[in-house]
Amino acid sequence: MSKTSATEVTRRSFMAGAAGAAALAAGPAFAAGKTLNVLSHKVHQTVLGTGDGDLMAGWRKANDAEIAFTTFDSNPLQDRLFREASLKETEYGVGYLIDNRPTWQIAALFEPLEAYQKQDAIEDFGDIAPGLVQGMTVDGKLIGIPVRHATQGLFYNEALLEEAGITAPPTTLEELIEQAKKTTFTSKAGTPVTGMVLASDLAVFPVMFARAYGGDFVSPDLKLVPNREALESGLAALRAMFEAGSLPRSYATTKNDDQVTWLQQGRAAFTVLPFARGAQLNNPDQSKFPGRIKAVEFPGSAAIKGKVPMASVVEAWAMSIPKNAKDKALAWSFIKEVSSKRVTLGMAVNGNGPVRVSTYADEGLKAKNPLAAVEAKVLATARGAFPPFPEAARAQATFLEEVQLAVLGRKPVKDAVSAIIERVKPMMPA
Repeated sequence: MSKTSATEVTRRSFMAGAAGAAALAAGPAFAAGKTLNVLSHKVHQTVLGTGDGDLMAGWRKANDAEIAFTTFDSNPLQDRLFREASLKETEYGVGYLIDNRPTWQIAALFEPLEAYQKQDAIEDFGDIAPGLVQGMTVDGKLIGIPVRHATQGLFYNEALLEEAGITAPPTTLEELIEQAKKTTFTSKAGTPVTGMVLASDLAVFPVMFARAYGGDFVSPDLKLVPNREALESGLAALRAMFEAGSLPRSYATTKNDDQVTWLQQGRAAFTVLPFARGAQLNNPDQSKFPGRIKAVEFPGSAAIKGKVPMASVVEAWAMSIPKNAKDKALAWSFIKEVSSKRVTLGMAVNGNGPVRVSTYADEGLKAKNPLAAVEAKVLATARGAFPPFPEAARAQATFLEEVQLAVLGRKPVKDAVSAIIERVKPMMPA
């Protein structure tokens, strides 16, 4: 997603998404007996393929049905889905949910799926990563079937590391910080290189640094800053990197897409992105370093190494059925097919983060995706950036405000952490 940042959705971007949705929802290529309307992100439609590569062709024929996708970016998509699910009735049979959105109030708008699973089970349901299933279980009720995840990894430019005399990627956070300093230089190509590039508007990155010291922003049991010293250490590390020039001078305005282009162009040696970005980063049509941009697990600090597994951030999507949907049987049939081993593998080949453990072991996928093994390992201990709660979006925005002040040196780290606790505490569930 790959991104679940609490970014403001402008009217222009909303209208652009709506226009795109209208085009996507145009008439089907043939006159099917019925239509399943699906509300999703564009990527969910794309990975299902088209033409000869249409992974749902058999399902369409068997059900005499067409699939009409309406797509938006993440935040407007969730807003639209929740509005639709709040109506007396909706035309949408399936909606794609992000794992940090369903509070118990929102979860109540969607069908509990245990009964469907009991009556017409998804193939080898236990093969779907348990942590992803848990993320879609609210108050003991399963409200979504995981379909895609974006697990964060540490990407590095092997060629730039070699230029700096580095023979292997870092295995601890301290080594990462040191290597980022060494790769803040001018490359042989004459390009000014910043050791690491990170976006300032996503909670993923400060959360990853806090977890590297054994801390967090909000723990899975909704404890705010459960380890203050760990968060202070994480923010202090980011600030030190900025002061050393191994984060961009433009950190305050750096966006997620900048991370991709900077690595492709050799302007940065390290970044943190979902493993699924590997193919794009090495695309010879876009990258100056095809085949040289690699990824490993984001490392924990020496203080936690061998004691606590590093919990990388994962964002997951799941397919849900609004309680007010008209044809729930057709919706479940779609979800069951998309969740099958065949389609899961097909989507993975098309760039989707597969939710099934067995998919990573497929030889064909491993041949096409050299990061499959490391991604599977990282996924085993990954969890969301923060758990869902009603004020989560506002809490995240407040957290990021204070993080930026600390990283840029406009506020002492300890004061910034105190402000995070003081300002976010009233937003936490009682």
